[in-house]
Amino acid sequence: MKIIHTLLVTLLSCATILATDRPNIIFILSDDVGQGDIGCYGQKLIKTPNLDRMATEGTRYTQAYCGTSICAPSRTSLMTGLHVGHSPVRGNYEIKAVSAFGVGQLPLPESTVTVAQILKSAGYATTCTGKWGMGQFDTTGSPLKKGFDHFFGYNGQVQAHEYFPPELYLNDQRIELPENKGGAKKTYAPDLILKDTLDWVRAHKDGPFFLYDATTLPHGNFEINDLGEYANREGWTKQQRTYAAMVARLDHDVGELFALLKELKIDTNTLVIFAGDNGSSFEPNTPVGKLFDQTMGGKLRGFKSTMYEGGLRQAGIARWPGVIPAGRVSDEPWAFWDFLPTAAELADAQIPASCKLDGLSLVCFLKGGPAPKRDYFYWELHAGQPLRAMQAIRFGDWKAVKNGPNAPIELYNLCQDSGEKTDVAASIPDLAEKAGNLMRQAHVDDPNWPMHHPSKPKQP
Repeated sequence: MKIIHTLLVTLLSCATILATDRPNIIFILSDDVGQGDIGCYGQKLIKTPNLDRMATEGTRYTQAYCGTSICAPSRTSLMTGLHVGHSPVRGNYEIKAVSAFGVGQLPLPESTVTVAQILKSAGYATTCTGKWGMGQFDTTGSPLKKGFDHFFGYNGQVQAHEYFPPELYLNDQRIELPENKGGAKKTYAPDLILKDTLDWVRAHKDGPFFLYDATTLPHGNFEINDLGEYANREGWTKQQRTYAAMVARLDHDVGELFALLKELKIDTNTLVIFAGDNGSSFEPNTPVGKLFDQTMGGKLRGFKSTMYEGGLRQAGIARWPGVIPAGRVSDEPWAFWDFLPTAAELADAQIPASCKLDGLSLVCFLKGGPAPKRDYFYWELHAGQPLRAMQAIRFGDWKAVKNGPNAPIELYNLCQDSGEKTDVAASIPDLAEKAGNLMRQAHVDDPNWPMHHPSKPKQP
């Protein structure tokens, strides 16, 4: 009877939104943080008390997946609910054309609908702070044309490498930072971005609101204005000390946001999700990768821009007091393209019929129920020199990787081999064939992203 009662409670909670106001929704996206950088995932040398507390007060996911293993397409997947086989952006392609706003990425098309547009249509106030990277202000991909009422930070990925930039943007207005001109390092951009983020939340405390907090920490360039307790670590290189301080600063900013939610008494009506946009930029044998054991003892293979788990599997933590189970650790997988339908369900928002989503709502899963069932997870990435299309697919516990259109299919059993050390494709040819068929099914041709690259994708 106790088991039946528990099941009924879980089913009831999955079937309905709490009889309170629709929740505020915050997605904190860290740039290039590795799963192994966070204390609650096993990091021993870098302190992340606020993220660790978030996991204790919420649920930690061991198999949360980003959109793909590099910035722009991963963020596009998060915003659109599409996996990268259907996405309009499948690589970090810079448009070199001269613009009043400088260099930017291949923009989101006008027809693409984002989670911000859907939430805004349901009455949510919306902001993006930090880094956008899906189209400059004079393109169809501007954040101000994609559902955000407010923007502060870096519009383009190239500019976001600078932590002491000569300028930032408030909406589409350039904010000059003359004290940083000529390479001077006076004003640290994360200080300004954090202030804008907190000020915006204060101004919209009556909700409902959607905050997309796309921090650039700890992406390179590796710079910080205060090394803190890592300043004098004996035997550490400057880069190691700086990286540790940047991850700690990321954690500090998360703590500041949580403190404000409690101060404003909106903590219990706010869903906060934390994740990284792709795996670490450091290879395991580099000084940073090795010192901080970012592969967690070889548990995960790969890093940023690869199709292995270290590039795709992310730190993923969700917190919503009284709704999301505290202290839960889940091994069930989910992916960035699930965020849009999840947010839409929580907001009681209508998804346009024209939106053909790949994602599935995680509302029941977040509340303690099972993860939604699906046939597969699919990733694609157009990167490298020369430019090539890479693919990966997961179905059940099986994961297949194809490192180029003419590369052989590699096959791994993630349940037994999370480090993807033993390729079993030759010994299980029927499963390797199934993986190839699923990859072909998941990929839809796009003129900007051909499987065989004769040249860079054409500009719009």
